[in-house]
Amino acid sequence: MAAKVYAAWTQPAQLMRWMQPLDTTCIHAEADVRVGGRFRVIMRGANGETHEVSGTYLEVVPEQKLVFTWAWRDTPERESLVTMTLRADGPATELTLKHERFFDEAVRDSHNEGWTSAIDKLVALLDSEQN
Repeated sequence: MAAKVYAAWTQPAQLMRWMQPLDTTCIHAEADVRVGGRFRVIMRGANGETHEVSGTYLEVVPEQKLVFTWAWRDTPERESLVTMTLRADGPATELTLKHERFFDEAVRDSHNEGWTSAIDKLVALLDSEQN
């Protein structure tokens, strides 16, 4: 299962299926998954507004760990850091997400809400592929 979760984070076609926090739809994703490689995701909100985030991979351990920077196009000076780890847990996979170095608490809280929504969609996607 870790391979499927890792693929969902690293393959653009897979990213587009779940990286849709709150009321957004992912309209573009790219990922050059290697240390120094970059990713970019563009989402469109229900109101038609687009949101673009990108970053650089700092650590890549296939099927185990990704560490990458995270910066919104509109506020590139507010770069933060994301660490995603995977651990086999019997037939399941435990995903741990740590997002840090936020500009302020409001930004942190907003990202927490967005990540929770997106991860819920990831879980639903992976569950549907199991059945």
